[in-house]
Amino acid sequence: MKKTIVYQGEPGANSHIACDLYDGSLKSIACRSFDEVFNNVINQKNDYAMIPIENSIAGRVADIHRLMPTSGLKIIGEFFLEIHHSLMGVEGSTLQTLSTVRSHEMALSQCRNSIKDLGLEPRPSADTAGSAREIYEINDKSIGAIASPLAAKIYNLKILKDNMEDKGFNTTRFLILSREDIELKKIEEPMITTLVFKVKNVPSALYKALGGFATNGVNMLKLESYQVDGSFLATQFYVDIEGYYQEKSIKLALEELSHYAEEVKILGAYPSKRDR
Repeated sequence: MKKTIVYQGEPGANSHIACDLYDGSLKSIACRSFDEVFNNVINQKNDYAMIPIENSIAGRVADIHRLMPTSGLKIIGEFFLEIHHSLMGVEGSTLQTLSTVRSHEMALSQCRNSIKDLGLEPRPSADTAGSAREIYEINDKSIGAIASPLAAKIYNLKILKDNMEDKGFNTTRFLILSREDIELKKIEEPMITTLVFKVKNVPSALYKALGGFATNGVNMLKLESYQVDGSFLATQFYVDIEGYYQEKSIKLALEELSHYAEEVKILGAYPSKRDR
């Protein structure tokens, strides 16, 4: 049976494109929400998940940092997709007939200046491809959508303007999740280890927690903080570091981290893509 990979959105979404480009041998399955994506893999309904984690213009994707640490799923890879947004409408619509435009809030953020220049009112929707489907069904020449060229093809819409994104380096980083870690017989390429932790409530805890990475020569690629369960007292940190967590230098750094942090959790170790 063909293995499956799930994504949030509807056919034609950028996550759908990422799935097809990542591994054409996998069957891409659409899900309504990120919660459904995670649950489908956790409950063995599907094999893998394609999750957008951050965008070079709009920043990190909401909900993912909440779902990943508690899911039990492992990161087995990363994938970078250059995003090209198109403004589209129903047959007979033009840039002059449009007054509003629908899309996912991340896409609207990535096209903010272009939307303003065209004098359109942005309306957030569930996702990009879903917005394309909605305007096809509504069939109103005053409503446009920002989505991928693939979505325009799927829903028989007219592309009114290509390259709506404000900057030419609009790239989204995706993570591929699985129930099992990847098997490494030996390390043959650069690796990334992703982990989360909470610091203990003592003075200079974060400074001391991170000191082990510096003293052991471990390069930190990303450090993000976010609140946990709506509390301003509990802060969780998301970290990407260069290397494999079983390497001696990283094991020493993590050992030092454990003295000043709580709930250190490895989310995965996976090959670093050249695209980064």
